[in-house]
Amino acid sequence: MRELGLDEPADAERSRPRVLINMVSTVDGRATVSGRSGPLSDRADRALFHELRSGVDAVLVGAGTVRAERYGRLVPDPARRALRLQRGLAEEPLACIVSGRLMLDDDVPLLAEPAARVAILTPSMASITASGAHVEYVRAERDGRLDLAAALAQLYERFAIRTVLCEGGPHLVYQMLAGDLADEMFLTLSPRLAGDEPTGAGALRILAGGELQPPRQLELLGVLSSDSSLFLRYRVAAPARVSRETIDSSSLAS
Repeated sequence: MRELGLDEPADAERSRPRVLINMVSTVDGRATVSGRSGPLSDRADRALFHELRSGVDAVLVGAGTVRAERYGRLVPDPARRALRLQRGLAEEPLACIVSGRLMLDDDVPLLAEPAARVAILTPSMASITASGAHVEYVRAERDGRLDLAAALAQLYERFAIRTVLCEGGPHLVYQMLAGDLADEMFLTLSPRLAGDEPTGAGALRILAGGELQPPRQLELLGVLSSDSSLFLRYRVAAPARVSRETIDSSSLAS
């Protein structure tokens, strides 16, 4: 917990949660292989993945990633759930799904899990069909689009969420950084070279959706290694000028 910075005290002056991003990339920059990040992960990366989930109030993820990675219960290990309770956290983190058009399949394991607490961040006034999980909505709309900053503020105020772990996908990560809404990034550098997508459509990187202006500066906080993988922890420096952006729901997986 201390090495990961998860036990840092909350900033009383904040109006939104502290946001940590966790991504994995090949050495040549690919965020996925065959549409999924799982093939890039190894034992140590999975251990980091689960440890980060064990120490935060909420996990934030785009709907496309929920579908592609077949998200299920966020903390399936009973021992880790007990550890969360010892740390003063809820047994399960709040699963926060960003979805512009609520195109969420009924067979997504997370939505069928009775123990799951789910908040759907959306500009839509619609609702999904009944599911086994306990589902609530964070509706934050501006000009027909999701206002991500306002949605995070609602998580802070309505649900007492103080720490959020963003697990992607790349479009959501781009919007978090473009809106100056991310505080730290954990990046696993997987010792693999994947090349381009076979379709020629272009490989998905850890950021997708546009160019950051200005480029965001990262401050290295720590480096760990296991076998040939590198685990990097960065602070995201506040840019001198940030254009506060809302999420274009068409740019996120709906």
